[in-house]
Amino acid sequence: MNDLAGAIWLAPGRAMPHGLRSSRRAWAARMAPGRPAQQLPGLLAGIYSLCGESHRMASRLALQAADPGWHSGTVDVATVLQLETAREHVRRMALDWPRLLEPLVAQSGIPAQAMACLRTCPLLSGSGEATPWPAVRQWLHEEVLQMAPATWLRAWQACGADWLDDWSRRHTGWLPRLLRLARAAELDLPEVRQRSLRPQAQVTHLRELGQAMAEHEAFSRRPGWQGGPACTGPWTRHHLSEPPQPWSTWSLLGSRLAELVRLCLPDVPGEGGAGWLSWGALNVGPRQGVAWVEMARGLLIHQVALQSPVAGEPLRVMSCQVLAPTEWNFHPEGLVAQTLSRLPVGLHDLSARVHLLMAAFDPCVPFHIDARIGHDSGMETTHA
Repeated sequence: MNDLAGAIWLAPGRAMPHGLRSSRRAWAARMAPGRPAQQLPGLLAGIYSLCGESHRMASRLALQAADPGWHSGTVDVATVLQLETAREHVRRMALDWPRLLEPLVAQSGIPAQAMACLRTCPLLSGSGEATPWPAVRQWLHEEVLQMAPATWLRAWQACGADWLDDWSRRHTGWLPRLLRLARAAELDLPEVRQRSLRPQAQVTHLRELGQAMAEHEAFSRRPGWQGGPACTGPWTRHHLSEPPQPWSTWSLLGSRLAELVRLCLPDVPGEGGAGWLSWGALNVGPRQGVAWVEMARGLLIHQVALQSPVAGEPLRVMSCQVLAPTEWNFHPEGLVAQTLSRLPVGLHDLSARVHLLMAAFDPCVPFHIDARIGHDSGMETTHA
């Protein structure tokens, strides 16, 4: 399955673009042309199964922008994105962080405690409850934060990484202890703010991205923004307004936790709950649409062009491109690659620092590290 999903290879200490290589393939561009438009959302949700509902929503929005007459039923996009993104944050924190940071948390009991906490999460209970958010807030309070979620978020908004440090030192739960131990492998990322991808605020920027995707298939494999590679994640949201803070691999973990808290709070447009994540779509030409949704790993963009209608035939896809967060963050000359290139191969804790870097930027495929540092690892995911 990993051959289908692709993988990322990392070589710390090597100059760009030789320190990072991806074998991810443009499956949407290969498999979508000629298919009935009605099948496209389900196809893409299956191909990109780790964040399947986000891809399904983006595909539906792009199709509706390309052909206003296209309709697949009424869907509450904001609620779907809220639920899937919150679930994905919980899974990554409890499953991936303890595993990736295992050298730092060895013999701490944290992995077992994280798994036990995950089993009690109402978001993953499968109970069918339509609105689990009050129960989720209680779970966050008792099992994760050890304090009221709204109080935690206010402190994060005011103090950023300083608050994360203070909280992780004061509390004894598995997550504050994990973050406290992880800080030993922190890497500074001063370029994060300048390189943050935020085209959602201007229609012209979204049109430019959609046009580049439509005209150059290679763009979706090596995208650029405002003259260079960009990064995307919970710290680049359209509605986000944070005080300046010392950006680092460690503080990016705090951004993910802060977003989980936001998503679980009551709905307020632009501030929390289902009103937090941004999404939308544009018609960018005859039978052409581009759509974007904010998802767990960052900004997801779909571009679709439809064939001319034929009487008696279903509407069919002419072309389709998907630009996922992993392509931005793991560009061979992007921020992760740049950070890797600065790491000396002989650094005594190099493995831990690279693993924290990967936890912070969160690729949706396996990754492998140059064997010279003695600790290969793969992300246990199947997202293509």
